[in-house]
Amino acid sequence: MSKVEINRIKVALAETRRKNKWLAEKIGKDESTISQWCTNARQPSLENLLRIANALEVDIKDLLYSTNKADN
Repeated sequence: MSKVEINRIKVALAETRRKNKWLAEKIGKDESTISQWCTNARQPSLENLLRIANALEVDIKDLLYSTNKADN
């Protein structure tokens, strides 16, 4: 079974020129947790997704891949 890409946290970090370590410090999480979220090995809770969006100053929708087939 292939890994499904759900979140775009890694992409958003790159677009905002931020690093995993910066985000970990900003939202009070371990850097290894951020790494797992970035590789889609684990997914953040909605609360953490909102914290990430606020830290990166992006819309929360920008952190998720669309499930709308027209957008893919």
